[in-house]
Amino acid sequence: MTKSLSKETETRLIDFFTNSINPKDMAKTIRQINYILSLQVMKDFETMPGKNNIEYNFYCMNRLAEVLDPYLDVE
Repeated sequence: MTKSLSKETETRLIDFFTNSINPKDMAKTIRQINYILSLQVMKDFETMPGKNNIEYNFYCMNRLAEVLDPYLDVE
């Protein structure tokens, strides 16, 4: 699913990445959180509620990290 961002959303994102955190640091944070969450999911997978969405959410967060700071596509 692809949609255009509203001007308000674009403005908020620009403000966030200008005043709060730079994209490269945000990508690093996303990767760190995904790593920690993945370890926890592997540990508790059988009892994890909502486990059907976990794979998709992990994929989306990795894609966002790649948009912010390409790491996996670097040769």
